[in-house]
Amino acid sequence: MSSKEPRWTQTWLGGVRSAGVDLGYPGERLGLPQEGSGSVSGWGRRIGALVIDWMICTWVVVQLVLRMNPAESPWAPALAFAVQYLLLVGFMGQTFGHRLMGIRVAAMDGGDPRWLPVFVRTVLLSLAVPAVIWDRDHRGVHDRVSNTVVVRM
Repeated sequence: MSSKEPRWTQTWLGGVRSAGVDLGYPGERLGLPQEGSGSVSGWGRRIGALVIDWMICTWVVVQLVLRMNPAESPWAPALAFAVQYLLLVGFMGQTFGHRLMGIRVAAMDGGDPRWLPVFVRTVLLSLAVPAVIWDRDHRGVHDRVSNTVVVRM
């Protein structure tokens, strides 16, 4: 093998880009900017928002307001999360965690999502599995089904 030929591992270990395929940046095929406001949110911001929202639902809503022990009623934080997600994303397009992390849920036309897509998205997000199956535009199954995308503010 000559030094000018690529190593055999470059076509699969380096990913599709090393094989000569350029997929572009996340959101490019959706017509979104690469960086700044309106660009697709990264995973760090999304996970940070999820953790913040989950802590609010578990500690503030379930323990302080409802006076329930999450260990005895494990369904309570999940139900509180789903209700707060449905109401806040439905009314404002973002949860408290989204707001603190500088992201929001947007319909594919750029505006706030409507109630039915928010409801479907909330149900699928509550199942967790659709949220971890995502495409190259960082959209999970819950985003694709509800025709939404999480963007930076």
